[in-house]
Amino acid sequence: MEVKDIQKIVEQAAQERGCSVVEIIGDDDNNFDITIDKPSGVDLADCEFVHRAVLDAFDRDIEDYSLTVGSKGISGEEADALLGAEEEEK
Repeated sequence: MEVKDIQKIVEQAAQERGCSVVEIIGDDDNNFDITIDKPSGVDLADCEFVHRAVLDAFDRDIEDYSLTVGSKGISGEEADALLGAEEEEK
């Protein structure tokens, strides 16, 4: 899996939330780090929306990858912690 494989999905999902894609970084181990931004500030719902768009587009049983979506103002680790806490609340 390459950055170009997820780029279109990420850009479309970000645009739907009024966000722009700042950066998509991928490595040889299929670890992807996506950074989005929005003039009014990115919130957790924006990150989750983009994250879920990628999850819906690619079957994790076929494509083995790791994905982190965050904003310029929050690190990937902080975003993962927030997403995990929200999932536990559901």
